[in-house]
Amino acid sequence: MDALLTALADPVRWRLVELLAERPRPVGVLAQLAGARQPQTTKHLQTLERAGVVVSERIGQRRINTLRPAALRELAAELSRLADTAEQAGGPGATHEHYRAGMRTERHAATQAGWADGRSFGFHRRLADRPELVWRHLTEPALLARWWSPDDLHVCELVFEARPGGRILQVYRDAEDTDGRDATVGRAEGTVDEVHPHERLAYRLSPLLPDGAPAFTAHVALTCRPTGTGTDLDVSWRITDSTVDSADFVAGIETGFGQSLDKLAATLTADAHDNVDTDPTTGSTK
Repeated sequence: MDALLTALADPVRWRLVELLAERPRPVGVLAQLAGARQPQTTKHLQTLERAGVVVSERIGQRRINTLRPAALRELAAELSRLADTAEQAGGPGATHEHYRAGMRTERHAATQAGWADGRSFGFHRRLADRPELVWRHLTEPALLARWWSPDDLHVCELVFEARPGGRILQVYRDAEDTDGRDATVGRAEGTVDEVHPHERLAYRLSPLLPDGAPAFTAHVALTCRPTGTGTDLDVSWRITDSTVDSADFVAGIETGFGQSLDKLAATLTADAHDNVDTDPTTGSTK
């Protein structure tokens, strides 16, 4: 595939492919129609033949060049697959496009300080574990770091002091920046307001702009309620102190925090499955 793409990248070779798509032709005619010299045309045809898109054979006293449609169909199928992947419903590409549309809307609305004050968001997740374990994932930094980030980021530094007045610090990197070579892409700081173990947690958190100033203040409250099979988690967000430069952050709240909660739910489900005790002699759960 690489050889084919390289071969087709040259405009003269692409013109030769177009001419051969119309009909098989000898090199002299191709050179005339392409407006090129015959020696250079011969070299281009050899490159296309090595790439598998052209076949050259002697017929009588002429050497005729023929296009191999299968090679182009294989390339077209691969390009179509890539396009389908990028446009996959609910995939990263579609999510990013949704975020870009949200940014345009929010940037248009962000005309003065306080423009997003009072904006609120609500989230609900039914989690597959008891409130005590959910609470640990909401308050212990090592467990928080497993889920508290959108899909395209990961937490590289986290402080969460689960007490009233406790400090919160989040620092993010790109999800694929595993060795820390790239710059950090986000930072947020805040303070814990309320702690009612296994029931309610409230805090204020501000994402920081590149100059270190707060973009806005998020007032976040998380409420846990036991169910027969696990825990219902309700989360409320409310924005205050919004700056004109906070539009991009506001645009990402619904998708970004929603993805974080989805990761929390998946983490708890996986942990619940892994922690099931199994009798090694019968294979049955205890």
